[in-house]
Amino acid sequence: MEKTVGKIGIREYVAIILLVVGVKLADDTPAILVEPLGSAYWMVPLINGILSFIPIYLMIKVITLYKNKNLHDCIIHLFGKYIGNSLSTILLLLGICALIVDSAVYVDIISTMYFTNSPPLIIFAVLMTTSAYIAKKGLEHLGTISWLVLFYLLISIFMALLFSLQDGNGHLIFPIFGPGVWEVIKESTSHVSIYADFFFLGLIAPYLVSAKAFKKGTITGLCIVSILICFSFLIYLFVFDYEGLNMVNYPFHELIRLIRLGFLTNVETFFFPFWVVATFIRFSFYLYLIALFLGGICNIKNFEYLIPTIATITVIIGMAPDAPTFTIFTLREMLLEVTSPVFLFFPCFMWLIAKLKGEFKHDKANRH
Repeated sequence: MEKTVGKIGIREYVAIILLVVGVKLADDTPAILVEPLGSAYWMVPLINGILSFIPIYLMIKVITLYKNKNLHDCIIHLFGKYIGNSLSTILLLLGICALIVDSAVYVDIISTMYFTNSPPLIIFAVLMTTSAYIAKKGLEHLGTISWLVLFYLLISIFMALLFSLQDGNGHLIFPIFGPGVWEVIKESTSHVSIYADFFFLGLIAPYLVSAKAFKKGTITGLCIVSILICFSFLIYLFVFDYEGLNMVNYPFHELIRLIRLGFLTNVETFFFPFWVVATFIRFSFYLYLIALFLGGICNIKNFEYLIPTIATITVIIGMAPDAPTFTIFTLREMLLEVTSPVFLFFPCFMWLIAKLKGEFKHDKANRH
């Protein structure tokens, strides 16, 4: 199918997914999971990928029922104007909280690991200003940038992981199930919202060239991201051991500091720019989604004009916590636990309502 003007194709869509979700391998996600699970924490991305498949598949089934309707439009159609807007507002608030907490985490990474003498406020302002500028250019522009930088970013990640293996020890994977199989399943379920971004991808479904591209791209992105993050977590375990990981907030950035290539030192300065680009793309996409969602709820057609305001509010609230390294870590763990049941059950609830209303029967009748 030829690319439709104003829409993105499957390769740009998958590139966005890999950059937005895959970059979580380089934040504090490993530190959140390793404390309760020990040497079994690397299993969580795979288990979460399997658990996430059901709500993601049901979300796709519901959204692809309706042509040119996004997640918010489907919620309004299924639940009515008042209940639908209330549910969308709750989802929007969760999305805004995720944006604020995640952006604060990334500012903490930059300020503590790389630019220790720069004020966090300046770093936060630069991050949100750049992200807002990219987001305001539109989804098509964002998709093109994502596709252009994806190859270089993946190469840099694989190089960093492979070079660090020279200091790794495969025996550190034992005991494989850590505290036990049941504990692994329980913690995986309570942190399944690591992949909650896939649910909010329903907001841009009408902006893809076809429903098939949306379905295929989403499932492909989920599979690749699950494997990529799992592989990264294994490398961290081989290098640091789970006891060492308990004392490291950001394993990826500590990892690249350990890399030595002959006489070359400070090799992390080679990998840092690629990570920064991925960070800009991630928060550009978050800003775009939240503006799109807010525009739908408030019936604002030119929702792009909301992006600078959302970015400003993010900086103001994100700079509020004292002792950010510890406060943000706790807040993000709480947010993951609160969002997980919503991510697991809300798409199932949407599918059930559509089933009870006979929407799938109407769809079959229309096809015939």
